[in-house]
Amino acid sequence: MTTPKIGFVSLGCPKALVDSEYILTQLRTEGYEIVPKYDDADLVVVNTCGFIDSAVQESLDAIGEALDENGKVIVTGCLGAKADTILEKYPNVLSVTGPHAFQEVMASVHHHLPKPHDPFMDLVPQAGIKLTPKHYAYLKIAEGCNHSCTFCIIPTMRGKHQSYPIENVLGQAKKLAQSGVKELLVVAQDTSAYGVDVKYKLGIADGKPVKTHIQNLCEELAQLNVWVRLHYIYPYPHVDNLIPLMAEGKILPYIDVPMQHASPRILKAMKRPANSENMMNRIKKWREICPEITIRSTFIVGFPGETEEEFQMLLDFIEEARLDRVGAFIYSPVEGAPANDIAEMIPVDIQEERLARFMELQAKISEEKLQAKIGKIFDVLIDEFDAEEGVAIGRTMADAPEIDGLVYIEEANSDIVGQVVKVQIEEADVYDLYGRLI
Repeated sequence: MTTPKIGFVSLGCPKALVDSEYILTQLRTEGYEIVPKYDDADLVVVNTCGFIDSAVQESLDAIGEALDENGKVIVTGCLGAKADTILEKYPNVLSVTGPHAFQEVMASVHHHLPKPHDPFMDLVPQAGIKLTPKHYAYLKIAEGCNHSCTFCIIPTMRGKHQSYPIENVLGQAKKLAQSGVKELLVVAQDTSAYGVDVKYKLGIADGKPVKTHIQNLCEELAQLNVWVRLHYIYPYPHVDNLIPLMAEGKILPYIDVPMQHASPRILKAMKRPANSENMMNRIKKWREICPEITIRSTFIVGFPGETEEEFQMLLDFIEEARLDRVGAFIYSPVEGAPANDIAEMIPVDIQEERLARFMELQAKISEEKLQAKIGKIFDVLIDEFDAEEGVAIGRTMADAPEIDGLVYIEEANSDIVGQVVKVQIEEADVYDLYGRLI
């Protein structure tokens, strides 16, 4: 009997990537073969993103391509929460499900491509499929979000915040560490709300009670002897308790806090409770406790109704805060987002001009910060080796994969990929570092 073959397309954020890993692992566990080409597949699963218009279009294009090249397509993921949008354009897809709908996806696969018959399959342990390099992995600890930010429709797609049992999270983390993972990137829509929905109940991990709380989780992860990096940290008061863990070396001195803006009126319109003055005081306090901390954030430029004065408040905040890593995006009207109706949309040319000014200021800050690292020695996790250039490429503790800077190391070899090595920095530019092994 020929083994049924499945193609897979994964789009979207790290949380969606973890969903893809779950589905792929289940498919392989049941005996399906995962293939990289449309022509070789009996059907294709597309895990979509639907957060902003460009992501929606990318997902629709991917579905269309899979239909053109293969013809049999199952759709899941965030855009699947808007099934009408997909079915209106592609009525011939086999099925549509929303995010983290693993059982529904498998049921659809079984319906259209019967499960392989292998009496020994259940006796053979199947390793989980990872879509990241073997030396780092995303550790998703919760689904959904309880916030009602006016620019976001994630809660309507992924539902309310739902924490994974802490014993399951720690069990997964332990398996990843044992498999050779050197870095765990902790993610959720609201990572710092971990446990709030279950009232921080106790779980049992390694025979002992552990509270379902982000601080307790971090303390347990610290025992695995891997880099632990926190993403999507909403600035609740208890987040301050994580900074000493960073200063003590238990988790990486890195925190990703989406601040979104600095104007009180804009923050209120966004339904973001953070106050820029309070946030500045907390940043100063964090740096006092942990001088090596790297602070990353994201901001929205050109939010509906944003005045030039309010945008200048954002620039002033960036100038004073001197954040290490910053991402910025012009406001994109998302279908169903309340912000679309808050005020008149800012013309795109003004949005783009403001974004350019914002990024010019942050580039100056970033360059100054990186210049200060010249001559210093850092631990660097090597992600890849460019054989043609003879250059190893990695990241310091201050750099998350895909979104932050890189370290380029000449006179290296491929043997150090996946390893943490000592590197002395010799040069720097706006976003990246250049050094040598020591």
